[in-house]
Amino acid sequence: MKRLKPVLAITGAELRRFLRDRSNIFFVFLMPLMLVVVIGAQFGSNASAGRVTVAGEDGALRQAIVTELERGDLVVGAGEWDDIVDEVARGRTTVGLHVPVGANAAFTAGEPVTLEILPSSQSAALAAQQVVRAAVEKVQLDRAQVAALVTRGVGEKAAADSIATARSQVTGPTVRVEDVDRLAQEFSGLGQFDLGASSMVLLFTFLSSLAGAATLIQARRQGVIARALAAPVSNGQVLLGQAGGRFTIALFQAVYIAVATALLFGVDWGNVWLTGVVLLVYSAVSAGAAMVLGSVLDNEGAASGIGVGLGLVLAGLGGGMVPLELFSDTLRTVSKVTPHAWAYEAFAEIQRHDA
Repeated sequence: MKRLKPVLAITGAELRRFLRDRSNIFFVFLMPLMLVVVIGAQFGSNASAGRVTVAGEDGALRQAIVTELERGDLVVGAGEWDDIVDEVARGRTTVGLHVPVGANAAFTAGEPVTLEILPSSQSAALAAQQVVRAAVEKVQLDRAQVAALVTRGVGEKAAADSIATARSQVTGPTVRVEDVDRLAQEFSGLGQFDLGASSMVLLFTFLSSLAGAATLIQARRQGVIARALAAPVSNGQVLLGQAGGRFTIALFQAVYIAVATALLFGVDWGNVWLTGVVLLVYSAVSAGAAMVLGSVLDNEGAASGIGVGLGLVLAGLGGGMVPLELFSDTLRTVSKVTPHAWAYEAFAEIQRHDA
């Protein structure tokens, strides 16, 4: 135990030094979570289908359409039509919907109504536009059913109640989609932020660890290691302490991202124990890379630059930026030279296939 005390002391000192660096507040704590949000919002399987902003005359028709849209995946807002046109042009709104004056009266009377739909140039606009059309048609069909009963002498409220009762007693048709596409099957079951969270663990754990190589060089250049060796500790204890510091920094970053994304975004990491094993092994590999980099270089600036560049290249090649499933067979084989690719495949099995 006495031999471990110097090792643990050096390891603890390295972790405290890492946490006291104010620049890490953004790059270690905030930036990974921000990127998880961005990736999830853009590419998550449960991401919103778009934003629809409604303008025009308020009334039964507009309220019914908004209610129907909110039942789907669309984000619904309201505003003035001129502002909506500008938002659509700037890509801030996926689809704009205008309810003209007199539309509510025509809708109540069962007469045809013409609405104006303005789609944006976003990739999601076509799908969002179809959702809007379906919602409008649903509202029109509901109104037509009520109007048909009213013409037969049934009161409007009684007609609406009767239709609601009939719907509750009838089992509607169901649709089951069987997707034979390999990529669709591979990503099925993923939550909106699951893929982004695992990618950020791979990217930032390695980056944070390589960035720690600069502190190893500083400790050597500033005589910190020489002074440590003047104490009753061996070369092996100092070396293990420095390696332990790199490992602790990498593991801290990995665990922080995993826990924060699970609590804030509901990311499912699968089997907790298996995920922990992957984090431990990946952190050890990251620490080893940092020790090598800090040993062969003598300049902190060069170590930081090379560390960031190498970390980004390896992350891009190993699935930390683009899913490996989108790689060609040749490139995916090449990716196996990176620890990122092995960790990516491990997370994929744990998160998606209950490994």
